[in-house]
Amino acid sequence: MNRLHRLPLLSCAIALLACTSAGAQDVLIRNAQVHTLTPQGTLERSDVRVRNGRVVEIGSSLPPGAGTTIIEANGRPLTPGLFGGITGLGVTEIEAESVTVDSSAFSGERTDGFLARPEFDATPAFNADAVAIGVNRAEGITFAMIAPNASGTLFAGQGAVARFDGSADPFVAASRTQFLDMGAAATDGVGYSRAAQIMLLQQATREATPGKPLQAGDVRLLTPTGREVLARYLAGGRMAFAVDSAPDIRHVLAYAAGHGVKPVIIGGAQAPQVAAMLAQARVPVVLEPLLNLPGEFDHIGATLENAARLHRAGVPIMFTHFSAGTNTAHKVRQGAGVAVAHGLPWDAALAALTSTPADVFGLGTGAGRIAPGSPADLVLWSGDPLDVTSFAEQVWIGGKSQSMRSRQTELRDRYRPQGAALPAAGP
Repeated sequence: MNRLHRLPLLSCAIALLACTSAGAQDVLIRNAQVHTLTPQGTLERSDVRVRNGRVVEIGSSLPPGAGTTIIEANGRPLTPGLFGGITGLGVTEIEAESVTVDSSAFSGERTDGFLARPEFDATPAFNADAVAIGVNRAEGITFAMIAPNASGTLFAGQGAVARFDGSADPFVAASRTQFLDMGAAATDGVGYSRAAQIMLLQQATREATPGKPLQAGDVRLLTPTGREVLARYLAGGRMAFAVDSAPDIRHVLAYAAGHGVKPVIIGGAQAPQVAAMLAQARVPVVLEPLLNLPGEFDHIGATLENAARLHRAGVPIMFTHFSAGTNTAHKVRQGAGVAVAHGLPWDAALAALTSTPADVFGLGTGAGRIAPGSPADLVLWSGDPLDVTSFAEQVWIGGKSQSMRSRQTELRDRYRPQGAALPAAGP
């Protein structure tokens, strides 16, 4: 897919509790290697008690209560649920079949005269029962940013983080984000130069800025609704810019500082070149950790060490996996492992899939962590969660055990010969 494929914290926490409590179980996970993503770090041979959809206690030899489901971890890793990156899960089912793709405002020639549509919102088309969601959830993905596809426009539209709990309203209100597609790829899509993109962004901003009335004969880039929506984001909202080159990132930082928006960089192939600026502004970068060889000029200088370099500079990082496609968003886990192999500390890689996206996108206090009071979005792993040979043994969202069956496991079970031995490894 295309790379683009303020509630107070207390209100956000209450909303999360309300949507996860129904059907939640009292669970005691015993003797786990607990990766808390808090200053406590990793706790060996520890127990985690879950009640009413939240973690309520962590300790050793915790007594089970009446009716508690006991899970014996036997020293295996327990992590928060993983972030699936910037994706079209739930709004794109089969990328090659247009009738199942609802992530774009435009599918052909535009005839309305308006080039930019920031008012487009991908989230109403979200299907919580999409097959791809079940596949990724069984792989440990419990939340993701559901983003629009730019489809040749400067403003792709709005997206938000969904928690894959199967509820009718899975979106976290505080996570709403406006997406913009800029740089070389977007230039090809809209037929303008990079300088013209900047011109159009400036024009749209002027149209949406209160106190700057439009004249009767002015050419309008935005619809009246578009101006209203963009104005809300210009009032301190979050805007995610898909850019890769260092000059484009500098422009985004200047634009964000001048208009008071909270920027997020998506892509950032050349972000290490401006790492000091990103760190000073505390601007997070959503990386494709497997990007190495340049496929375009904006990727020149990209390396598998990008994540480690940005982390050392103090830049908040997250991971996504554009090249894998929507249905295999879970491959972010493999990308995180590759980043570790190229210098990123293991704990930082796990944070890039858990606590950092939870913080950046406003999921609320305790989200993306394992601590008393945090949402019980948990995954018990067979081994190192950043190792491709490990798998998710059990997933909980809001304390509720999720089915580990998916379309993939059903196909496996249907066609695997019963009782047949696995082929020998090697030639």
